[in-house]
Formats: sequence, structure tokens, C-alpha cells
Amino acid sequence: MTNDILPREHLSPLGALVDEVLPTVGYELAAATEAIDDAVSGYGGLFEPTTTREELRLALDDVLASDLTRPHVPESPDNTFVLYVDGSSRGNPGSAGAGAVIVGAAGDQLARLGRPVGSRTGNNTAEYVALQLGLSELLTRYEPHRLEVRIDSMTVIRDVWGGDDPTEPGVERYSDAIATALADILDEHYTHLADSDPNPADALATVGADIAALGPGAKRLGTFERPVRIPTSPGTGATLCGLRRQCSS
Repeated sequence: MTNDILPREHLSPLGALVDEVLPTVGYELAAATEAIDDAVSGYGGLFEPTTTREELRLALDDVLASDLTRPHVPESPDNTFVLYVDGSSRGNPGSAGAGAVIVGAAGDQLARLGRPVGSRTGNNTAEYVALQLGLSELLTRYEPHRLEVRIDSMTVIRDVWGGDDPTEPGVERYSDAIATALADILDEHYTHLADSDPNPADALATVGADIAALGPGAKRLGTFERPVRIPTSPGTGATLCGLRRQCSS
């Protein structure tokens, strides 16, 4: 599991601090959210409306100074995987996030990953970041021989698998990293997801966009349209909820 911070777009100071926490837990959003919530003094959390920016900054500093326990990496005896990826941008450009879910050959979800991408970033860039995120963690944790990438972005598909030049300015560093990662996998292909197809990475990308929205511009944090629900450890139905007063598992 890598501790390296992946390339990113411009983020607010709070968003950047969260993005520094994420690689220490392998970009597992649930683990990062739980650690941050525990570090906030009193009854608060990453997405708790009553948590001030200063309280959150202090909590993030404490988390970065601590020794986090990395989530267990489930074994996968078969080196065959499915990778769901998705990007999200509010306003396009706007606060953007990326999500990825690694699924084993038996259909079990092995990792649920996410991160903020940028405070004012387009959806296409977020889609590239999601694919890079998923591939990076897949190759860090496992030795995949066969991979199916499930993705809804035709822009990324035409670039990565179709040989077209990137049409989104500034995404070359992501597309180059993606090409390098895919070259390490013997048998890989993509499946295009329609908008109506289920994509478990979608919710994670939304949380990443929530994180990218943290910062100046609001008196309180966590003022999102609906509660944030993040599945926790693989194989369980548990969830974490940042807006603790508004949702339950």
C-alpha cells in the first residue's frame, strides 16, 4: 500500500490536509474519515455541521502526526480483478472527487477508495484521477494478471484504449501514469458503463467532492445535501456517517 501522495489539482488547505491523510490509509475513505472524526474534539467530525474549520484543521494535524493503522488488505488467490472507477465534479468545473472500487474474482469488494481532486476542477479530469487512483492501489496491493475496468467516461476510454490524444488540458500526467500502470497487467480491457448501470465508485467520488469543497466560503462545514455514507471494511454491511446526527447504519 503506497504512502505516496498522487498528483492532484489545486485544493483548499483543508482539502489538501485530508488528501495527505488518505495515502497513509491506502486511500480508504472510511478509514480516513473514522480517524479524522475520532480526532475532532467533542461531538464533531469531518462532515459534522457544527465542526469549525479551525477544529478540523487541528484534528487533521493530529491525525497526520499519529501512527495510523492501515486497513487489512484482503487476500485474493485469483489474480483476476474488476475495477470500478468514477469521477464527480459539482459545477464542472467545481469541487471534484474521484472514487474506485477493487472487486475480486468472486465478486467481493476488496477496497473502496476515494480522494478529493480539486476545488475547481472539471469532471473529465476527475475521471482520469479515479482511474489512476484505482490502478495505483491495485498494483500496490496485488499482482493482477487479468483486469476489467468498468468506467462510464468515453473521454477517458477514447484516450486510454482508443489511442486518441487527450482532449482535456493538463491531464497528460494522469493519462501517462495510467498507460504505465496498464502496461504492467498482462490481460486488461474496459467495459463502458451506461448512466443507468450501477457503479459503486460513484458514492466514493461524491464524498471526494465533498472533501474538495471544504474550506473558505461557508461558516460551517458539512452542509451537504444528504448524509455521507461510506461502506467500511470489506464483507460487512457497516457504514460510517459523517453527518452523525442525520443518519444511521
